[in-house]
This record gives sequence, C-alpha cells and structure tokens, in this order.
Amino acid sequence: MKPSTLLLSLLLAAAAAPVLAAPPAATAAAKRGSAAPATLPEWEQLTPQQREVLIGAVRERWDSSPEQRARLYEHARRWQQMTPEQRARARAGISRYEHMSPEQRKRTRIIFTKTRDLPPEQRKQWFERWQQMTPEQRQQWLRENGGKDTDRD
Repeated sequence: MKPSTLLLSLLLAAAAAPVLAAPPAATAAAKRGSAAPATLPEWEQLTPQQREVLIGAVRERWDSSPEQRARLYEHARRWQQMTPEQRARARAGISRYEHMSPEQRKRTRIIFTKTRDLPPEQRKQWFERWQQMTPEQRQQWLRENGGKDTDRD
C-alpha cells in the first residue's frame, strides 16, 4: 500500500473529527447554520499544502497515540473495503452518535459492546426483544450489563 493511500485511509477513518472533514471557515459556517461548505476536490486535485494539512493531522494523531495505532490502521483498512453505501451508513451513524447526550452515548456503547459479536439473526432478535421491553426492564438490563448510572431508557 502506498504511503499516501495509507494516510488517506487513516484520515477517512478519523471522519468523526469534523476538523479534518472541512476547513475551519466551513466548519464555523456549518455550526452557525449557514450554507453548506463548498465541496473540496478529489485527493489528486488538492494542492501540496492542502495535502500536508490533512496528512499532518493524521500524523499527529498517529504519533501521539502509539497504543491506538493498530485500531487506527484497522479502521482505515476496513474503510477502504466498504462500499459507498456502507460508508454513507457509517457517516450517518457517526453523526447520530455525535448528537447524543453523554447518557445516550453510554447506553449506546453498552448495547454495542454486548451485541456487536452476535450473528445478524441473533442481533435482530435481540433488538426486537429490546423494543418489547419496558423502560424499567431496559434500565435493569443496562445496569446488569455494565451501566450502573444510566438514568433513562
């Protein structure tokens, strides 16, 4: 794998960092609710300075977290193997997660941890059971499975 491809993959894996996805002016504009930021060009059309900004952000994250390198690399590798539809779903999930309260994020992490390794059919059955639970039953399940201080459903 070419170094530029690896770095681009790592950058894409860090898609949860809005700072990397848009220039500061576009990010500020998006937060203010103004017009959508202008579309940036494909990698090959970026200037060397733009590429260095992006690569530098990945380099900093890579160098500052040696213990996370395997995870970062695996995320980048998986991202490259995804179809455009899978990538869109991943981005939508990241966006939903970013807009959750801390309590919702904690519940989501607990549920994800407990269901991620289930085969698809078992996961579907689990979520169907979850939908049938009362809020009290959900709270009980969350407490029993790692969430001592979850307040709500």
